[in-house]
Amino acid sequence: MTKKLGKHSFYFANPPVIISTGTVVGPFERESRFKDDFDHIFDEALAGESSFEKAERKMMLAACYQAMQKIQTPPEHIEFFLAGDLLNQMITAEFSALELGIPFFGIYGACSTAVEGLIMGSVLIDGGFCNLVMAATSSHFDSAERQYRYPTEYGVKRKPFAQRTVTGAGAAIISVSGEGPVITHATVGEVVDMGCKDPLNMGAAMAPAAASTITQHFADTGRSPTDYDLILTGDLGTVGYDLTMKWVAETGGFDLSQNYQDCGVLIYEGIPRPEQIQAGGSGCACSAVVFYSNIYKRMCRRELRRVLFVATGALLSPTSSMQGENIPCIAHAVSLEMR
Repeated sequence: MTKKLGKHSFYFANPPVIISTGTVVGPFERESRFKDDFDHIFDEALAGESSFEKAERKMMLAACYQAMQKIQTPPEHIEFFLAGDLLNQMITAEFSALELGIPFFGIYGACSTAVEGLIMGSVLIDGGFCNLVMAATSSHFDSAERQYRYPTEYGVKRKPFAQRTVTGAGAAIISVSGEGPVITHATVGEVVDMGCKDPLNMGAAMAPAAASTITQHFADTGRSPTDYDLILTGDLGTVGYDLTMKWVAETGGFDLSQNYQDCGVLIYEGIPRPEQIQAGGSGCACSAVVFYSNIYKRMCRRELRRVLFVATGALLSPTSSMQGENIPCIAHAVSLEMR
């Protein structure tokens, strides 16, 4: 029997459960409103390592071990590890998989990787291929800036629409049964290109993809914004947040103003250093550390009963940007419920 709904969505006949999460962040994120919800905060960006890339790997592994420790499950009991990051050839995820020794799928959706991992893990479990999967992702301000833009030591003045890459990592363990939010539906996004070329203006580049996936989810499932306690996008920041609300209203006729928030806006909201943040947070870790900490805990406490989690990603590379290419973007969504 098909589980497909509409054009891009499907439901899970046996909804998988997120039974545990782990989140770690860097020192800048210590000032986040969610600081008490994170499992661990590193005191320095290098996390005691000799490079920022090694520090990011240490953070992903720490998030994974935190998630496993909470349910007293060793790596050998996890059947598949699905992970990705922003660095070339996903070296954070690959070296983490090497240490964990878990059968590994490397996934890349840029900053949409958190939800991509949840979707793929849920498909494996609902399809009967396994019972326990771990999905993880990470990003690091210094490693990402060095790869995609300029080394931070260069001191480039940040533009008002620029976002700060979140330093941290998030992991989720998905099970065939247990206690926690269940993943009931998924909507897979299309790659969208609206002609944005500026690698600093991520919010404007990704907003059309977010709007496309949100409106498609409603069309496929027959739901509307009022069916959710919270609609949460990944890392659009203030610029992309405003554009997404506008485009969803114009293209789908849906009003998101009552229950829509963005992780990129929330994570640094109120931090007294706006010149270092500009339009908000970004990076794979942005949505992962917000959802797997505060939002996940609020769902477990049943403060939130149904959430639409839409992670967004800009599918650019330094090569494509330097060759003048546009920035194609993607957004994936999962619907989660507490039952």
